[in-house]
Amino acid sequence: MIKKLWEASENIKLKSNLFKYEKFLSNNYKYKISKKYSKLLKWTLKNPRKFWSSIWDFANVKGYKKLRFNFSGNIFKHKFLINSKLNFAENLLSKKDDSKAITFISENDFREYRSWRNLNLNTYKVFNFFQSIGVKKNDRVAAYLPNIIESVESFLATSAIGAIWSSCSPDFGINGVIERFSQIQPKLLIIADRYYYNGKEINIINRLPLILKRIKSIKKVLIINYPGQSYLKFKKIKKHKIFTWKNIKNYKANVINFKKFDFEHDLAILYSSGTTGKPKCICHRVGGVLLQHLKEHQLHCEIKPKDNIFYFTTCGWMMWNWLISSLASKASIVLFDGFPMYKKKDLLFEIIEKEKITLFGVSAKYIDTLKKLNFSAKAKFKLKNLKTICSTGSPLSEDGFDYVYKNIKKNIHLASISGGTDIVSCFVLGNIYSPVVRGEIQNNGLGMDVDIFNEKGKSILNKKGELVCKNSFPSMPKRFWNDEKNLKYKKAYFNRYRNVWHHGDYAERKKTGGYIIYGRSDATLNPGGVRLGTSEIYSVVEGFKEIKEAIVVGQNWDNDVRIILFVVLNEPFTLDKILIEKLRKLIKKDASPRHVPSKILSVKDIPRTKNGKIVELAVKSIIDGNNVKNIQALANPEILKEFKNLEELKI
Repeated sequence: MIKKLWEASENIKLKSNLFKYEKFLSNNYKYKISKKYSKLLKWTLKNPRKFWSSIWDFANVKGYKKLRFNFSGNIFKHKFLINSKLNFAENLLSKKDDSKAITFISENDFREYRSWRNLNLNTYKVFNFFQSIGVKKNDRVAAYLPNIIESVESFLATSAIGAIWSSCSPDFGINGVIERFSQIQPKLLIIADRYYYNGKEINIINRLPLILKRIKSIKKVLIINYPGQSYLKFKKIKKHKIFTWKNIKNYKANVINFKKFDFEHDLAILYSSGTTGKPKCICHRVGGVLLQHLKEHQLHCEIKPKDNIFYFTTCGWMMWNWLISSLASKASIVLFDGFPMYKKKDLLFEIIEKEKITLFGVSAKYIDTLKKLNFSAKAKFKLKNLKTICSTGSPLSEDGFDYVYKNIKKNIHLASISGGTDIVSCFVLGNIYSPVVRGEIQNNGLGMDVDIFNEKGKSILNKKGELVCKNSFPSMPKRFWNDEKNLKYKKAYFNRYRNVWHHGDYAERKKTGGYIIYGRSDATLNPGGVRLGTSEIYSVVEGFKEIKEAIVVGQNWDNDVRIILFVVLNEPFTLDKILIEKLRKLIKKDASPRHVPSKILSVKDIPRTKNGKIVELAVKSIIDGNNVKNIQALANPEILKEFKNLEELKI
């Protein structure tokens, strides 16, 4: 049964960016205004040249646009706005007045902000400093930084100069950082001296000698002190020029003459977070990322000038890049660094209230945690400026949808979104025209021919299948770094279906046009040859007060696959026969008999990536007796020992 949880009023729709965009199309492309998302989506798919060109014009991109496209051959070779020129940083430095551009807040309440004027001036200083130490176009700049304002200024200066940015957050262990950065051979390393998490100070600078020893290409190092703190002591290292942020503060703020780079020019390298093989170095292009983010921010998330955007993220997640691009829409951004519930469970809501946040982005895991704590934001905060909540990182359950409207805010656009590092953007997300339906992501993105395929490559409706995209789009990766003849690139996305992007997510498209994401299809359970998603089991388990968290995997057993459920228990509960039986009965009832686990075991914790995603494949590898090759992708790899050689899984 379809349950609408929220729908924008007619007045909100008429004041929306989406309606403004329809009027723009009406004036320039003879498009007939309808206020129907399905009609607009159909137009964008039918007219890709007009559509992507219109985003450039509607968002007032600074640069030189050429109306040339090449849509022949394989879609990963398609080209958009060929020979168009722009500078990414120039577009993000969209204002120069004294209003607030960026606010930084740490878990321990330290707060500082940059006005647009000072953000411009500081970026000029960093740009001029980079030039003085020999950073040039196409050089790689590696950043090992917390989510602070200096990280943004360094990114802007890097892109302004035409160099290529690549960042890891400091919660990545030293081996994970070396494994990533060593592949791209950076010339400059930017590193913080420390960071804080849940009240603990973690020294980063003592990792520097080993990084420099292992990555020979780094010749120069820029050290940034954590905001509000003096520098930690560090050793001078021979054969390397070491600079500190103090050097930049005293640098001249000569105005940049922004050089325009090709639409296809390299902007940033992001890394896949898979658990097999070395992380893939995914290279994204300047024009494609900017156009896609402008589309998503303005037309899907209704970001407007003077809005305040807060996404809980680190510099190691693609949502950081997505957040920073909000500056191009003349919105201000809030950066938070630390544990989101340090000393108080409502820490982030205090920030939302105080900073007058209009768009709040979090993970589905965070919403689920609030739900389990029975926390009611409505009881304490007015949140009158908050218009949109975005949820990503993992599927948001139906109960999660209910929780937001019952306990956070009734009149809110809840936009569950899903995409990936691979495209540094979204395949499916929200819009202001359509209602929010319980448990569903509202739609595929404009210009994105998203579909669900079965095993034979046929489009299916109201059934679980593979998430695919049947057309090209400008934020597709330009290439993988060091990938000769695009062999890894093609294998990653185009091996499954001919000339169709296969994303590796298990999903369902509903009659409403909405989507349900079920998790990675390569972690799909397959007992008796029947494909089952793990989300149905999770949705049952999440309702148990005894259980804090769970992970479901398939174990290869007796020439078949059997389902294993691992649970982390809340105190003071134990996994006794009564609880096991309750779990099995309800899973059988609410999912199906095929979903009932063969084994239910208690563990202390669950392995997860740096971005907080649980890693089913790592657990499956361990219980099947295989090694987890890319263990650096995990935030807590030590916990894998608990899953190894379990006697219960030998019978």
